[in-house]
Amino acid sequence: MEENELEAPKDAMGTAKRLFAQLKEQRVRLAIVAASILLFTFFHIAAPMYSAIVVDAIWNAVQAAWKAGTPYALDWNAGGVGWPIVTLAVLYAGEAAFYYLQSYLMASVAENLNLSLRKQISAKIQRLPLRFFDRNKPGEVLSKVTNDLDRISEVMQTGLLRLITAITTITGSLVIMIWYSWLLTLVFLCFMAFSLWVTKLVARKNLEVASARQETVGELTGLAEEYYKGRNIIKAYNREADSVAAMEDAAERTRRVAQIADFITMSVNPLIRMISRFSQMFVMVLAGWMVIGGRMSVGVAQAFFQYVIQVSEPMTEASYMINSLQSALASAERTFALLDEDEEWPDPAPELAAHVPEPVRGRVVFDHVRFGYEPDKPLMKDVSFVAEPGRKIAIVGTTGAGKTTLINLLMRFYEIDGGRITLDGVNTADMTRGELRREFGMVLQDTWLFGGTVAENLAYGRPDATREQIVAAAKAARADYFIRTLPHGYDTMLDNEAGNLSVGQRQLLTIARVFLVDPPILILDEATSSVDTRTEAEIGKAMARLMAGRTSFVIAHRLSTIRDADLILYMEHGDIVEMGDHHSLLAAGGRYAALYNSQFA
Repeated sequence: MEENELEAPKDAMGTAKRLFAQLKEQRVRLAIVAASILLFTFFHIAAPMYSAIVVDAIWNAVQAAWKAGTPYALDWNAGGVGWPIVTLAVLYAGEAAFYYLQSYLMASVAENLNLSLRKQISAKIQRLPLRFFDRNKPGEVLSKVTNDLDRISEVMQTGLLRLITAITTITGSLVIMIWYSWLLTLVFLCFMAFSLWVTKLVARKNLEVASARQETVGELTGLAEEYYKGRNIIKAYNREADSVAAMEDAAERTRRVAQIADFITMSVNPLIRMISRFSQMFVMVLAGWMVIGGRMSVGVAQAFFQYVIQVSEPMTEASYMINSLQSALASAERTFALLDEDEEWPDPAPELAAHVPEPVRGRVVFDHVRFGYEPDKPLMKDVSFVAEPGRKIAIVGTTGAGKTTLINLLMRFYEIDGGRITLDGVNTADMTRGELRREFGMVLQDTWLFGGTVAENLAYGRPDATREQIVAAAKAARADYFIRTLPHGYDTMLDNEAGNLSVGQRQLLTIARVFLVDPPILILDEATSSVDTRTEAEIGKAMARLMAGRTSFVIAHRLSTIRDADLILYMEHGDIVEMGDHHSLLAAGGRYAALYNSQFA
């Protein structure tokens, strides 16, 4: 089976039902839309039928005037044709009014659906575990939030409405056509059956290429985001040409698939329209023959021709929109797949959740903890240690040893597979994540700052902080001086990546952010790796004051920075293979000693 076939909706009917279930809060609008569609259909079908009466009346009056040798004049008296013409105009006006009403309301329904889905996805992303982000590229997720939702909204407010209107119009018009002439209707339906067969063939192919297009767009979006973030590294390694080539290749694949998809989608309309024109020509030749033979009046013939057009045009629209609806279903299925992703292990109910006694002492215990990113591939087989309150715990080891994983388990970014982790004797699994994480302050190697002022970034963990408290935290982190050199000081706007700051300055801001929160437990993951030696020494003094009386976990590659740690955990392949203080581990002459001495080799 081809890849684009695998991406086709597996349950189109189920996806459609679930999509419409999202509209339950818009029942009033939908009821008005339904009523508008019915009234529009009534006026749309009644107008040609009434026009047959008007045309026959005019035709008879013209013939009578011609036979009498007098000029024809519009008769506004009772039994004349003046007022029937006005009535016909009212029918056409009612048709237009209800068409615009249903279009306006359906646009509102579609945009509210789009808003609802965006809110659900936004909330869902906050509940997804880190495993999801490990296996999904940001660009692919972004494509689901933007491209897929935009397609659903577009089809809902145009395609669905036109499809429903087409179905009601076709049904009502065919009833009147059969009443006028079953023979002409049968001839017309033979042409339409051929038209539907052609549409079915095209729709099947369109479904395949629509899914393939969405996939290539997601890949292109992900690649663009990846290269944008890594633009400095790309330039540093002279990989501009390779990056451009990769983007051009992805863009070319997207172009080819999109070109085929657009061609198939846009070719349906003229193809069906051509078949419709042949059917109209053939029907009107037969209708003219019946008029000449006296088996049909002129008014009925022109009314029948209007119904042929009313059925042919909606059938052309229906064929086109069925193809669009199929691609929208593919988008909806991907959206619901995101909403159905496994979430984090649910927090205990607030009334059942455990609470750490105040004040928090910060005693952390790993008790025979087991964990693996994949169930059949365990990383930590049996990790146990105790971090006493107010102690500095250093976590060291080679790259990939599991240092950051240990911190992620402590913060419950991942759930352990066995054993338990306690904070002041309370199992962290019995606490809510919000309460647990309020006790920690983190400074990571990869800084994150959002679009806003410097002060807003510093107060991210404590939005109610005063300006004086923000400035005091910045001074403690040795960030106040460079902040005041910025164009607007603490009110300087940062872009979403703080590209107007150096890496070291960005890291100082994240350190100041933790100073402001003043948590009982600290986590420092290479917190000073991007600052110079002098700044690192100053921050080290500030950190020493901050860590006094607090439990702190420090991940460091430069072992000279953690020689004063109360407990050093040396990790390898996910497990702790050595633990002790700096002097005892050096005296043991094991792996830690080898790693420490390698820095001076």
